[in-house]
Amino acid sequence: MKNKVVIITGASSGIGKALAFEFGSKGAHVVITGRNENKLMEALAELQALQIQSTAIVCDSSSEEQTREMIVQVVKELGQIDILINNAGISMRSMFEQVDLKVLKQLMDINFWGTVYATHAALPYIKKSKGGIIGISSIAGYRGLPVRTGYSASKFAMNGFLEALRTELLETGVHVLTACPGFTASNIRNASLNSEGKITGDSMRDEEKMMSAEEVAEKIYQAYQQKKKTLVLTFQGKLTVFLNKWMNGLMDRLVYNTLKKEKDSPLR
Repeated sequence: MKNKVVIITGASSGIGKALAFEFGSKGAHVVITGRNENKLMEALAELQALQIQSTAIVCDSSSEEQTREMIVQVVKELGQIDILINNAGISMRSMFEQVDLKVLKQLMDINFWGTVYATHAALPYIKKSKGGIIGISSIAGYRGLPVRTGYSASKFAMNGFLEALRTELLETGVHVLTACPGFTASNIRNASLNSEGKITGDSMRDEEKMMSAEEVAEKIYQAYQQKKKTLVLTFQGKLTVFLNKWMNGLMDRLVYNTLKKEKDSPLR
């Protein structure tokens, strides 16, 4: 990673922040982005306290204009882009019948279109450096989750986009990795939206039993170094993907029963 420039979107907390420490500790200059300037600057200070080369740029991933300006700024200041990690994302928790459709649009704008905007703007520079693109997707991109219809839709779209792009770039030397963590101890559930688009501020699952953001970041770094195309994390995640392919009727019931046990689940 020495002398490499790595952009990580949505990196002020959670997996994105852990990835900044992981790639930065290996010698990369990490560029972290996020919408919340205060949180972003706090993350930058933590990185710099460990002598990690780092830059912070306030950027809303759902804005094509801001994203393109961010990419231009990185190239102007650092001269290159070697790796783009599309991590910015939000979740939701609501029955589809009750949700305001603006919530689904917001998820698609950030989770899917945010990935598209950043990748499209950065691709010429990544091709030049023969670098890589990493998408932080989810098991929900393989198996639709009830009460998270918009989240699953955005991650299915992300998976399809990255798979198609990976195939397009087969002869260019650019590596594309789709990483799909299972339930991870990060703030994405605390920041998930309800049926009205308001942040719930509460996790509905036991965080102590989940893989930490730092563990996820380490696995993603290793997978990128090994040039893996996809990374499905946790035994539960791998089992979910396998069973959904071959026994999807059974998985409907298993997933329903599992998510019905969540705190204040709307499933009955």
